[in-house]
Order: sequence, then C-alpha cells, then structure tokens
Amino acid sequence: MKILYAFQGTGNGHLTRAKEIIPVLQQKGSLDILVSGKENNLDLGFEIKYKLHGLNFTFGKKGGIDFFQSFKKMKLSNFYNEIKNIPIKNYDLIINDFEPVSAWAAKLNNINILSLSHQNAVLDAASPKFGKYKFEKLILKYYAPSNNRFGFHFKNYSSNTFSPIIRKKIRTTKISNKGHITVYLPSYSVDKTVKVLSQIPIVKWHIFSKEVEKLIFKKNITIYPINEFDFIKSMSTSNGVLCGAGFETPSEALYLKKKLMVIPMKNQYEQKCNALALKEMGVSVIKKLGKKRIQNISKWILSDNTIDIDYPDVTEEIIEALLLPYYNHSTLPPTILS
Repeated sequence: MKILYAFQGTGNGHLTRAKEIIPVLQQKGSLDILVSGKENNLDLGFEIKYKLHGLNFTFGKKGGIDFFQSFKKMKLSNFYNEIKNIPIKNYDLIINDFEPVSAWAAKLNNINILSLSHQNAVLDAASPKFGKYKFEKLILKYYAPSNNRFGFHFKNYSSNTFSPIIRKKIRTTKISNKGHITVYLPSYSVDKTVKVLSQIPIVKWHIFSKEVEKLIFKKNITIYPINEFDFIKSMSTSNGVLCGAGFETPSEALYLKKKLMVIPMKNQYEQKCNALALKEMGVSVIKKLGKKRIQNISKWILSDNTIDIDYPDVTEEIIEALLLPYYNHSTLPPTILS
C-alpha cells in the first residue's frame, strides 16, 4: 500500500506528533511525507518528499496570530499551483494532519482522505466550545477539509477522539522537581515575557524562545533557544509549566504530572477551546500575559495544582484500527471505538 502522510508544519505540535506516527506508518506500507508551512523549530528526522509553502500562520509578539503578516505570506496563487501539481492520485491512502494542500487536492479530485488531527477533536460536537466564533469554526472545518475525521484531545470526548500522542522521549525521561518554571509562549516576544516574569523573583524561570540563538542569563531568568533536548530536560525537572493553550506542550506537562498554567493566543479559536477544556479539568488559565496577571501567576506558583491523568501509549493501536478498513478494501467506518 502506498501511503502519503501530510502534516501542517506551522508550529511544533504537528511535527512532534508526526515523529511518533511516521515509524508506525512505515511498517504499514510505502510511505511518502508531505509538509507545508514554515514556522516550526524542530527537525523531523525523516526524509520529506514534498516540502510546500501551503498556508502559513505567523505568530505575533503580543499574544496572538499576526493576521497581516499571515495574509502577506499566504501566496494564494502559489497555493493553487501546489494543489494542482501534487500527484494525489498516486496514493492508496492519504493521512492528513491539518495540512491544506493535500486536503484540497483530494477534495477537488473526489478522493477520500483520513484526517487525523487535534483540530478534528476541537470540532467534535462533544468537546468544549468557547463562545460563538462561527468564522473561526469555518476556518478549522475548511482549512483542510475531510469527511473522515478523527482527533486527539485532552480527554476522550467521543468515540472519534483519542488521548494525546506523547513522544517517547517524554515517556522515558526522568521526572524530578528542581523548583524552576518552564515557559513556552511563542506568541509573545521574549522581551515582553521577561518584562513580566522578572517581577516574580520567587522562582527561577526557564524561558524558551525562537528569538534567541544562545543561552542568555538575567538574574533569576535563563532564556534558551528552541531545542528539543533542553526543553524536555527543563520541563521534566520543573515545578510547573507556563505555556500557550496549544495541545502538545500542555498534554506533555499533564503526562509528567506538572502543574500547568496556560494562556490562550488572542484571536485563536482552537486555543480558546483548549483553554476551556483544560479549565474544566482543573488547570489554571489566564487571559493574557501582563502586569495585571502577576498576582495570579504568583498564586499559581505557590499552589500544588497538579492533575491526575494518564495517557497510555496506544499510537500503534490507533493507527492499526484506522488502517484496518483499507487492508480490507472497505470504506472507512463512521467511528472507531477508543
């Protein structure tokens, strides 16, 4: 069976999940990899056959997506050409993790794809929804369209929703508590983050930022460039994690039994839904990073607010269940029991 695995390269979460899914797919057939988007900071470690521009979202420096820069970088004519030129009909199975080029190419050629992403779980009728953001819901639904949707979320809200895929390097790391707080807030500038957190001197802060290329030390703050080894080491030995309301980093913090505080990105419906789901689980949530939130952050630091949840390693079982209909030459079932 010839398989195309396509995933969104904007941000690190999709890439982190891909690194766990790809070895499983390589055992199931001949695998090609497609990546679109250029805002991630990690190395995949596998050969990529198609590196495309796709549709990029650009993070700003004030807590949200920079829509102006995102629009400037979209290059819609280039996007159309990528859709037209991708040899989508050469594959027996297309697995898509919120990747728009292969999804739209499949839709325009009337080819079914298997969509497997966190965004699908956010769209699931059973998962928590924030407000009535109809436009943002449409973006999630049509950015990478598919009729066969399965997803990952912090909890199994439905039979189409699975628990998070936790990378093996997190599962095998040694957990301890050295008292520091690990910080990853890519939608805020490092200067903004330092300005606020430096006013809370009761702990040491490990801030990870794509804006720096070497270690920087400022009193009780260490600023790290983005790299997997240091981030896992910092998070696994931390007292807690302060991060955006994405999916992978909060999931890993919960798995490591670290207390967690999240700040959802502005104008990002998915993260607002994530924050609501986490808040329902007992995780601390603040609206934005600023001087007015210093008291909330300080109170959280002094708390022991850890969440008791288990995320078993069932990646191979999930892939096996989803691929079974293709081996049987049947149509994809409407649900997969988790």
